[in-house]
Amino acid sequence: MEISNKNYCVILAGGRGRRLWPCSREQYPKQFIDFFGTGRTQLQTTYDRFVKVIPVENIFVCTCKEYLDAVRQQLPDINERNILVEPIHRNTAPSVAWANMRIKCQDPDANIIITPSDHLVMNEESFMRSLETGIGYVSENEVLLVMGVQPTRPEPGYGYIQIGDRSCKPDVFFVKSFTEKPEREFARMFMESGEFYWNTGVFMANTRKLTKCFESIFPSVLRNLKSERPGHSYEEELEYVAQNYPRYPNLSIDYAILEHSHDVYVMKCDFGWADLGTWHAIYECMSKADGDNVIIDSEVMAEDIHNNVIKLPKGKLGVINGLDGYIVADSGNVLLICKKGDSSALVRKYVNEVRMKYGDNFI
Repeated sequence: MEISNKNYCVILAGGRGRRLWPCSREQYPKQFIDFFGTGRTQLQTTYDRFVKVIPVENIFVCTCKEYLDAVRQQLPDINERNILVEPIHRNTAPSVAWANMRIKCQDPDANIIITPSDHLVMNEESFMRSLETGIGYVSENEVLLVMGVQPTRPEPGYGYIQIGDRSCKPDVFFVKSFTEKPEREFARMFMESGEFYWNTGVFMANTRKLTKCFESIFPSVLRNLKSERPGHSYEEELEYVAQNYPRYPNLSIDYAILEHSHDVYVMKCDFGWADLGTWHAIYECMSKADGDNVIIDSEVMAEDIHNNVIKLPKGKLGVINGLDGYIVADSGNVLLICKKGDSSALVRKYVNEVRMKYGDNFI
């Protein structure tokens, strides 16, 4: 894929990462952690992937004020003006609307890639080929285009896209439906039907299409900026956003745009993808050690243990015997040991209960 000044990337880096608690904390969530001991955090790895094909001045990061310092430290090449800091947490749709407005002011014909900051891509070459195809498609068509990958297991923690009719491109199809985080039995039915693909959360559109979508669902918050403050400066924009951003509803980009827009398409991709947002998903997608255990950048002396996922801090040795099908996660002032299963609901329950009983210092 050739580098083009018409192409932009928006990296979403404001998530709290609660599903990987206690290793991912609200003060320092998973996207800012070198979770796998590679020397780069998940945010840095995402940036490294896109800066190969997107000019650095065209890369924007959406985050919240609690994580601004972390973004600055981990991505020093990003211009301060390319970091969009939510004045109040409103999920991903409002922040993408803001980024789209900023990009449109720079280039009304821009193509935009929106991506999470914490996903795994195993085949970079295939990913780049898919990006090139997708960018070419949205530059010529007023559509939203999602990257989809074929399910390899009935994963209840992912979103599913039902594929409809083929477009003029061989691997691009109309989207019939979205289903977010189905029960495992429904996920199994989806996978076996062959009609459903996983929603990677990476999607593309030109800025004209995105603008129309946001205008159809959101109050005229940012739209009024141009009329109220024509020729506004960067500082005036920040002041206006701080005053008016709370008027936006709390909506995810998937729910607000993809599930409620016309002309949504999915591109079949095959680049080895995983959303590393839950302990169970990490277990399913990572290579297994002896006994089908996933041991993440940790020192463990193991005997008669099977089907576990284990993550310990540096400098700590785990001696584990006779454990089968558990999460063992130790970080800071919390040690979590619980059945692996579909862990996201269980971890969410513990996070809420611990917060109520012991306070935010443990969250």
